[in-house]
Amino acid sequence: MNVTHIFFDIGGVLGTNGWDRGERASAAERFGLEADELEEMHSEAKSMLEMGHITLDEYLHTAVFYRPRSFTLEDFKAYMFSLSTPNPATIRLARGLARSGRYRLMTLNNESAELNQYRIERFGLRDIFAAFFSSCWLGVLKPARRIYEVALAMAQADPAGTVFIDDRPRNLEPAAALGMRTIHFIDPDRLAAELASIGVGGAD
Repeated sequence: MNVTHIFFDIGGVLGTNGWDRGERASAAERFGLEADELEEMHSEAKSMLEMGHITLDEYLHTAVFYRPRSFTLEDFKAYMFSLSTPNPATIRLARGLARSGRYRLMTLNNESAELNQYRIERFGLRDIFAAFFSSCWLGVLKPARRIYEVALAMAQADPAGTVFIDDRPRNLEPAAALGMRTIHFIDPDRLAAELASIGVGGAD
């Protein structure tokens, strides 16, 4: 079956991770926080944040501002957002696929609402992707099977005609089990080659 829909992860594929362990370690160093303590407090609120059950401000009051700090909430959020940078080569590839008119492109990712919205705007994704299936809006996290089922249903996509691209193998397994073609993202050149191997290419 020909490919009609392509789902991209955002963090680690279209850009840097948004608020992963590396980003949290960087923030801990920047603001003089105890990294292990930040990880412990983060773990208590992470799922609620990424499923959209609490706001970013509520999360930060749990994970960072549960005691007085020498910096402000806005300072910390600004630094969090600054850690997000696009991957120009992958975005260029996605843009070419969208411009070809042969595929419907969507994202499928775990992210908090505020950070997700920032990254959509910062990376210039609105004119590439037809829809953004994010955990904060769907209320379920990868790699739960349900998030893939919902994305496929909302996209009205036949799994056999879809490709899902993610940098984490554990997120690919449920998609493959549903019949989606999957690609483990390593770098943009390899992604282009793997897409070409299944007959997927974009406009020049």
